[in-house]
Amino acid sequence: MVRKARIRLSSPNLNDLQAVCSEIVGLARKTGVHVKGPIPLPTKKMVIPVRKAPSGEGTHTFDHYELRIHKRIIDIDAEERALRSLMRIRMPDTIHIEIELV
Repeated sequence: MVRKARIRLSSPNLNDLQAVCSEIVGLARKTGVHVKGPIPLPTKKMVIPVRKAPSGEGTHTFDHYELRIHKRIIDIDAEERALRSLMRIRMPDTIHIEIELV
């Protein structure tokens, strides 16, 4: 029975997310572990409408601010050496990571 580690990454910054994904895939290939991914998941978009005129006078005009959360999944074989080296990767503050053993 081969156990797998599923790594879920999410971030509002796409460049940081792509850099960490490529670093994880390169690390897995260097240790000789089978890797699948990064698999892109649908981007979550949060749109916040804000009224332009704070006093309530005039026409109803709004600004729309948007926050996009980009997500990726990477599946690797759960080999101890690969997971230990995965824990040593420097992550930016904008990235949220979850590691699940399946």
